[in-house]
Amino acid sequence: MARGRFITFEGGEGAGKSTQAKRLATWLEGQGRNVLLTREPGGSPGAEEIRKLLVQGATDRWDPMTETLLHFAARRDHLERVIRPALAAGQWVLSDRFADSTLAYQGYGHGVDRDFIALLEKAVVGSQRPDLTLILDLPVAQGLERAGARRGPETRYEDMAQAFHERLRQGFLAIAAQEPRRCRVIDATASLDAVQAKLRAAMTEAFPAELRQAP
Repeated sequence: MARGRFITFEGGEGAGKSTQAKRLATWLEGQGRNVLLTREPGGSPGAEEIRKLLVQGATDRWDPMTETLLHFAARRDHLERVIRPALAAGQWVLSDRFADSTLAYQGYGHGVDRDFIALLEKAVVGSQRPDLTLILDLPVAQGLERAGARRGPETRYEDMAQAFHERLRQGFLAIAAQEPRRCRVIDATASLDAVQAKLRAAMTEAFPAELRQAP
């Protein structure tokens, strides 16, 4: 059995990752792929419990180092119980966030030592790298406005200062510049359909032997 593909969606608040990931999953299923749609923090029962600690409550609920450790604890459970078994079974795994988010949010955003985050990633994630990372990018003010229109209980990160969000946006762009073969930056200011078309084009470019040309 062919091993599945691992695709991650990254970006700041309000970039539309969840919506676009669902639409891309439907498109992939139409191409005959067995798709697993998941998210971080979360994705497994244990990681979902940790998610509540991270995305709810006051912005100063945790110090940056504690946040980092909680994210990697959730990620380890997600990997072991969901992502790796799905890939081994030949599924295409689409994850709304993965390790790049920790580097952007806690590293670039909060100032946690990036070399330390890299060491944690090596220990926790190992060689499990995404086959493709789709970074949805848009101006911070626009993203926060979008996020504010759909406010629910999970607003801890949204409520952080705009300067924090500016730093993490630059972090995602820096990650993309450092790994251009893995990462594609998608302009998320366009319409839902236009963004989806760009995502499908990026997928068919990355996996030309496995996917039909995007319409």
